[in-house]
Amino acid sequence: MRFDFSIRARLILGAALVLVAFMTFAGVALQRAHADSVQAAHFARLQGTIYLLLAGAEVDASGALVMPSGLAEPRLSLPGSGLYASILNVNRRETWQSASSVGANPPFQRDVPVGQWRYDVMDGAGGAFLAVGYGVKWAGPSVQATLVLSALEGKAAFDREVKAFRRTLWGWLIGSGVLLLLSQTLLLQWGLAPLQRVAQEVSRIEHGEQTEVQGRYPSEIAALTGNLNTLIKQERVRQTRYKEALSFLAHSLKTPLAVLRTALDEPAQLPDTVAEQVARMDDIVQHQLGRAGASGSARFAPYLHLAPILGRIRDSLGKVYAEKQLEFTLDCPPDLSWRIDEGDAFEMLGNVLDNAAKWAKQRVAVKAWREGGSLKVRIEDDGPGFSDTQAVLQLHVRMDEKVPGHGVGLAVVNDLVASHQGQLDLSSSRWGGAQVDILLPAA
Repeated sequence: MRFDFSIRARLILGAALVLVAFMTFAGVALQRAHADSVQAAHFARLQGTIYLLLAGAEVDASGALVMPSGLAEPRLSLPGSGLYASILNVNRRETWQSASSVGANPPFQRDVPVGQWRYDVMDGAGGAFLAVGYGVKWAGPSVQATLVLSALEGKAAFDREVKAFRRTLWGWLIGSGVLLLLSQTLLLQWGLAPLQRVAQEVSRIEHGEQTEVQGRYPSEIAALTGNLNTLIKQERVRQTRYKEALSFLAHSLKTPLAVLRTALDEPAQLPDTVAEQVARMDDIVQHQLGRAGASGSARFAPYLHLAPILGRIRDSLGKVYAEKQLEFTLDCPPDLSWRIDEGDAFEMLGNVLDNAAKWAKQRVAVKAWREGGSLKVRIEDDGPGFSDTQAVLQLHVRMDEKVPGHGVGLAVVNDLVASHQGQLDLSSSRWGGAQVDILLPAA
C-alpha cells in the first residue's frame, strides 16, 4: 500500500533525517577531536615525566646508572599510583624502575632509537597504558652510555575523562536536536498556514459557501490564488454560456418549428417553407454553437502566431470565392503572437473575413498589430458596407433572431470578442465598404 505524506510531514521527516545525520557527524567529530586532545595532553604530561627523569639521572665513571632517592613527582614513589617510569641502561643491561611499579609489572618500552620520541597505547597485565619513550645517548667526561627512558600511565583515567565528555556531549546534542525539531515544526506550521487556508477556502468553494478565494496571501502563492480565481471565473462563465446557448437555442427554434407546422396545411408552399426555415434553423444552430464554443480569455493558452492563421483563412476564402477574383491584402508581422485558443482565432477571424469576402466587390484588406498591451485587427472591404452599425450589433444582443448577410457571423464574433473582454467596432472603410475593428486586451 502506498502512503502519500503531506508536505508538512515530508518537511518534518526530511528535516529530522538531515538533523540526525548532522548531529551524528558533528558528535562523532567532536568526540574524536576531544579524545585526541585528551590523549595529547596525557602524552604531554608523560613527556614531562621523561624530562624529570633526565634531570635526575646520572651515570658514574663505571657507566652505572645512578638515580636520586626521591623525585619531584610524588606519584612515582607511591606503589599502584598509575604512573610508572623506567630507565634502561643499554650498555650495562641494567634497568631502573620507579617505586610505583612495584608489583605492577607495566610494559615499559625498551627499543626506542636514540634521539627519538615514541608515543603508544600498550596492553599489559594491569590493563591498557599510555606510554611515552625516549632514547638518549649520555656523554660524560670519561664514559658514554645509551639510555632508554619510558613513562607509562594507566588508561583508566583517560577513558573516564573521554566517557564523561561523551555522555555530556550526546546529552546536549540530543536535547538540542529535540529543541530544533520542535522549533522546526512550529516554523513549518507557521510557514505552511497560508496553504492550509487556501485548502480550506477551496473546500468552502466546493461546498458553495463562497465564490472565490478571498484571503490575502504571501507573494509566493498570490499568483496561484489569482490563477485559481481566474479558472473559477472562466469555468462559471463557460457554464453560463452553455446554459444561455441552450436556452436561446430552444427559444429561437420555436418560431421556425411553428412555421413548419403551419406549412403542413399548405402542401403547395411546403418545399419553399421547409427550405427557408431549415436555412434559418441552420443559422441559429451555427450561431449558438459559436457562442457556446468560445473559450474566452485564455490566460493559460499558449501564444499563437497570427500570420499563419490569417494566411490559411485567406487561402481558403480565395478558393471559395474564386469567381470574384478578390484582391486580398494581408498586413501582419510574422512574429506577431497572442494568447488565444486556436479555435477561437479561426472562428473570430474566419467569420469576419468570410463576411468581408462575401460582400466585397474586388478588395479585402486585413491588418493586425500590437498597440500598447492590446491586439488590434482591422478588416476592410469595398462592398455596400453597414447601413446602421449600431443596429447591426444591437440586433444580436438578444441573439435570438436570424439576420441575413453579416448578421449571424458578426453575432458569433461579437460574442467571442466579448468573451475575451475585447471590443468590436463597425464603421465604414476607406473604400466606402465595411470596416470591422477588433480590440483584444492582454489576458
